Amino acid sequence: MPKPLLTVWYNTRCPVCDAGISHQKRRLVEAIKAGRVEFRDINFEPQALSVFGAALEDIRRRLHATDAEGRLLVGADVAIAVWRLTPGEGWLATLLGNAIALPLTRFAYDRFADLLYAWNRRKGRW
Repeated sequence: MPKPLLTVWYNTRCPVCDAGISHQKRRLVEAIKAGRVEFRDINFEPQALSVFGAALEDIRRRLHATDAEGRLLVGADVAIAVWRLTPGEGWLATLLGNAIALPLTRFAYDRFADLLYAWNRRKGRW
């Protein structure tokens, strides 16, 4: 089987993250079946991205992914890559991933991710 175009690492212990990925999985059923995209729970493979210097807490804080060329994507860049592959969501990638919007998209994603991470820590999810 060929290497996936995108392997997304996420945290199932975060209910918001898990719900978002579950939504994307439903939209990407055919791509998943074809092996073009893969979703993996970092809690089962906490050292999976250590070769990139990414620790478990980094992945719990922000989405991480690797592309077919083995490059690491983090945060908003992962969301944009997923939207590009998701039927009907390419417009989101174009709107929020263009050169003008991308810095703001990254900033907004990072602030939301920081708040979500802190909330999950307070709730004792890890």
